[in-house]
Amino acid sequence: MEFKKCPRCGNFYVTENDVCHGCTNNENLDVAKLKGYFEEYGAGASVQDISIKTGINSRNLNRYLENEEFASFGKTEIGKEDV
Repeated sequence: MEFKKCPRCGNFYVTENDVCHGCTNNENLDVAKLKGYFEEYGAGASVQDISIKTGINSRNLNRYLENEEFASFGKTEIGKEDV
């Protein structure tokens, strides 16, 4: 385990997770919203448009799109320059 700074709230924590314990539920809800968005609309929108439709801020969206699960959407079809 390593000492990390939570990308959502800025608190420091020690765990193998990507966010602190206090942010885990919100992180899971955001990822579920993003999955639902892609299932309903597919790719092809800007990060800003996705943020407006899902309520997920663009900083977190960019972080999610860097993960393997969403990497194909982030690299090929979403205009990350619109942040």
